Amino acid sequence: MSASGLLKGDFPAAAVTCQDIIDTIVKSSMGTLPGGTVDTVKAGDPSRKASGITTTFLATCEVIRKSADHGNNLIITHEPVFYNHLDQTDWLRDDPVYLYKKKLLDDTGAVIWRCHDTIHSMKPDGIMLGMRKKLGWEAYADPRNPELYHLPETTLAGLAESLKTMFSLAHVRSIGDPGMPVRTVGYLAGAPGGTAQIGFLERVNPDAIVCGEIHEWETSEYVRDARDSGRKTGMILIGHVPSEEAGMAWLAEWLKSRFSGLRVDHIPAGNPFVYL
Repeated sequence: MSASGLLKGDFPAAAVTCQDIIDTIVKSSMGTLPGGTVDTVKAGDPSRKASGITTTFLATCEVIRKSADHGNNLIITHEPVFYNHLDQTDWLRDDPVYLYKKKLLDDTGAVIWRCHDTIHSMKPDGIMLGMRKKLGWEAYADPRNPELYHLPETTLAGLAESLKTMFSLAHVRSIGDPGMPVRTVGYLAGAPGGTAQIGFLERVNPDAIVCGEIHEWETSEYVRDARDSGRKTGMILIGHVPSEEAGMAWLAEWLKSRFSGLRVDHIPAGNPFVYL
């Protein structure tokens, strides 16, 4: 089912459980969750009545506290809660930071569900929809390739400056001639990995790509060697969190239209880095 025609919740607000909300999102995307998905409940009892919903990119301790302050007991996070993709905790059993966060979750009574595979499976991808709106690039999207944009001509430096302003970034990292003309841009959110990023460059050959996160021995080295071979290619890195956060804000707006009797907030995780 397409993201533009998702299911509407038909539950009285007083009777909506956290699981009802989770089920509504899943049914609107893949129907049922596949085996091996990371989209599982990470904390709390989802059969509890929902008092409110928080969406976020990362369920940090700060986000958990703010969500509780808003009176929301369901947190929908895009990325892991416990520092690894599968949220495995055996290796953290006696770790003081893990125990601190677990106690915070117990004390606030939060239910946390991860929405990673589900939102990326929407047609079109819900993270991409939110980021496209944030970027203001809706009119420039290539109809055949959802990751490609045909922008008004700028330069690599001009694109970098606009991204810094858009995402309130102190700086971005780039490879390429700052004055090179840029028209076609690939936007590769998150961390799809070097194979996907390099494959996009090989297939599409855009003027530049904007990436969330890379392995620094993979895509960056491909771009450097591509330039050495004579290709006029540029790359800009904005960070994983900025590259996807607006997708979870989009999910909050979608949830407001389906569960109008519940409070729904998007609480940004924010960028953990400072630049010295």
